[in-house]
Amino acid sequence: MPAPIEDYALLSDCRTGALVSRDGSIDWLCLPRFDSPSLFGALLGAPVNGCWSLRPADDTATPHRHYVSDTFILVTRWETATGVAEVHEFMPLHPTRTEVVRRIVGIYGEVAFATELRLHFDYSRRLPWVRQVGTPEAPALRASAGPEAVIVRGVQLVAEDHSHRGAFTIRAGETRDLILSWFPSHEHPPKPLDIEGALAATRSWWQGWASGIEHDGPHRDEVVRSLLVLRALTNKDTGGIVAAATTSLPEQFGGSRNWDYRFVWLRDAALTLEALIAHGFLAEAHHWRRWLLRAVAGEPSEVQIMYGIAGERDLLERELTSLPGYDGAAPVRIGNGAVDQYQGDVIGEVLVALEAARIAGLEEGDYSWPLQRALIEQVIPSIDRPDNGIWEIRGEPQWFTHSRVMMWAAVDRGVRAVREHGLAGDADRWEAVRDRLRREIDERGVDPVGGYFTQHYGSAEVDASLLVLPQVGFCAPDDPRMLRTVEQMERMLLRDGFLLRYRTESGVDGLAGDEHPFIACSFWLVEQYAATGRIDEARDLMGRLLSMTNDLGLLSEEYDVANVRQAGNTPQALSHLSLIRAADALAGHRGRAADRR
Repeated sequence: MPAPIEDYALLSDCRTGALVSRDGSIDWLCLPRFDSPSLFGALLGAPVNGCWSLRPADDTATPHRHYVSDTFILVTRWETATGVAEVHEFMPLHPTRTEVVRRIVGIYGEVAFATELRLHFDYSRRLPWVRQVGTPEAPALRASAGPEAVIVRGVQLVAEDHSHRGAFTIRAGETRDLILSWFPSHEHPPKPLDIEGALAATRSWWQGWASGIEHDGPHRDEVVRSLLVLRALTNKDTGGIVAAATTSLPEQFGGSRNWDYRFVWLRDAALTLEALIAHGFLAEAHHWRRWLLRAVAGEPSEVQIMYGIAGERDLLERELTSLPGYDGAAPVRIGNGAVDQYQGDVIGEVLVALEAARIAGLEEGDYSWPLQRALIEQVIPSIDRPDNGIWEIRGEPQWFTHSRVMMWAAVDRGVRAVREHGLAGDADRWEAVRDRLRREIDERGVDPVGGYFTQHYGSAEVDASLLVLPQVGFCAPDDPRMLRTVEQMERMLLRDGFLLRYRTESGVDGLAGDEHPFIACSFWLVEQYAATGRIDEARDLMGRLLSMTNDLGLLSEEYDVANVRQAGNTPQALSHLSLIRAADALAGHRGRAADRR
């Protein structure tokens, strides 16, 4: 059985990430990108599916871990009966190399360590060809399978039943470095890494980036860690921002709600950009806007709701039989069928984020405003089309109120770009469409009896996504309809004090099973409480939400309150960016230009 989701730490080089358990096992690693096939897949199965364990041989050893301040350099301090040692782990931010470094440092006494390496390439579908290529003084193991290969240096490893084991003792003042380096199998292995230089450069890069964070409100440590997570999920080469580092971690343990989140959702990426812009990072907005131009590539009429990290369009969803799933939660999926859905809110999310960048001072380039203008023109022909909504339902499309509001926001930002920023566009026509959408939502998106906004037209259900309406300026947070919507959510969607996305028993999503409270939704509720003067309730809910983070400040997608454990893919960008927004709201800041209705 894999470790609890909250037991995992993230290492990142801003291209991919490794998940390291509290017990010192790397159970998930895809190289060289987040969306590459896994080398270590034990997270979705068992050690036989690939992992790299490093820990004291003493089974009673006690670990304590932390990140080096404002970095993703993980330090695990192991206390044993014979001594104390630390394992310092990181992924160097190198322009061309992809590596994992595990440095063992003796603190006092001596500690015997054991390591076990199980290499299982391509989502556990390929056992590699393995051979010793080092010397007794500089041991090295090379493994290759198909197009990729790794070389592991720093310890003598001996083959044993499709695994390789090693052992050594570290004494006070000693240091030993274990390094796994990835490379294309047709090339020569990279030369040994300068560990001291890589460690110093990695620490300097992360801390230098974090030093630019602007935040003057409460929960600074949590905000800084969350912004670091968002940066870790942003590809340093392409600018693509993945929704999470993993695939198929279950929303319901033992169930089938398991999805691949290692892609760039326009919605999630746009929301991430807003969080970064609000805290002083305009360069990331420029980088992502260039990514967007490349991804759409002159065909706004064929815009997708998600893309690959470099803008790839083909994200075909398929099921793997080579990985049994996290604690048996099957199927394991790679790719995501939602790529073919129509989700009416997405363009609105993009245009709201790009307006935030414009207000913050990012100048429009030769192609950036023409692209935005073309995206607005894609919204207008679709206003009579039902969609799959923000939650990517796999049931019948509906006229989701949230989606309709984000379509309103798309044309509204177009009007404002022309009227307030002097950009070229048919503001009169867009204004007419915007006003038509407002009238329609006011008439059809509000329950005629209860006076609250509904999940979709013709329904009496509510949906946590309705908390976004005041965020984008469609209505005031204290609009009577919004206040009644919150009351209805508190009656229908609160479970153990936290908010569900919607009632799965309504059948709207077309899926079997249930799910746990969605972490981002409860952060949205904090924001709503804060905006309407319910400060004590906002602070109380914020405190309970922050208790969901693991010891390193990381959040997954959902939370199983009854069993006190995280659920869903991790670390989740939407959870972390919503944490940031909630903290800003408690500090009295409101984003998304919501005060400019």
